[in-house]
Amino acid sequence: MDPILKIKYTLDALFGTGVSRYLPRDIRITHSKRTGRIQHVYQNDTLLSTLRTDGGLAITPHFAQILMKSKKFRENCLEVDDESRSFIEDGKSVFCKHVKWCGKNVLIGSDVPVLHNGLVIAVGKAVLSSNMIRSLKRGVAVRVRDSLKSPE
Repeated sequence: MDPILKIKYTLDALFGTGVSRYLPRDIRITHSKRTGRIQHVYQNDTLLSTLRTDGGLAITPHFAQILMKSKKFRENCLEVDDESRSFIEDGKSVFCKHVKWCGKNVLIGSDVPVLHNGLVIAVGKAVLSSNMIRSLKRGVAVRVRDSLKSPE
């Protein structure tokens, strides 16, 4: 199978049909020397995502910002308040009480872009689903994996 097609199918499966339309055209894909599987996706020299062994994609904040053009992708995001922005940019977890808005496609274990005023400030893994995040006012909602200020 064509590697670019595989990336597009994975994007559509994880984030909603049609999200793959916003994948940049000038991407470069690296493969593992040992297994031959797709490892990383780059645009110029900027890392966009890493393919996980379970078939998922670990996207970067830069790639999440590109995909924000899609309305369907926005349903996989959550928005935080001003108070917690600096902590999240430093790579700290997102707590339920700081979530202003949460998309309906946020599921436990899924990749979640964290927004502040419509801009992606971090990407992490959801600990709770969207319904739980909306109803609870305490506890961790998202464990941040990659943020704007994190060292690369």
